[in-house]
Amino acid sequence: MPGRTQQRPATPDTAPDTTTPPRFVLWREVLIAYAAPAVMATAGGFATGQSELRIAALTTIAGTSALVATLVGLRHRRRSADSWAARGPIPLRALAFGLGCAALALAVGVAAAELLPRIPALADSPWPGRLRIDLPLSAAIAATMTTWRWRVSLPRRRRAH
Repeated sequence: MPGRTQQRPATPDTAPDTTTPPRFVLWREVLIAYAAPAVMATAGGFATGQSELRIAALTTIAGTSALVATLVGLRHRRRSADSWAARGPIPLRALAFGLGCAALALAVGVAAAELLPRIPALADSPWPGRLRIDLPLSAAIAATMTTWRWRVSLPRRRRAH
């Protein structure tokens, strides 16, 4: 019939590749890293009646997650196929990145919680005290999830060994 194209049967050369993992797209990772904790912490703030949790959900909790996901994702995109992060078991590598980022964020959170109350405008604010918990927890979750999703996105031949 005119105007219709004839479908060819799938051959091994033209068959869709079902083993190709999903691509690692940084902007999507950052968007999810911000949106997921923001929604969950905001819901928790409404459920418990904590207005400071609702504010922290959109600032320190989700903001830290997005920042860590951006930094870890940028670092992963620059890694070679032979890097230590591209080999080995996925849970172990994700745990290593999560703990490393949590330790750094804990140091930043403790320092900020000590220094920010010295600013007169923040002297009576409960916000700096939350940084000791918000920063490391958000950093650990974002780094773990971003590393896991990056590792899963690598082709099998790069993940082998």
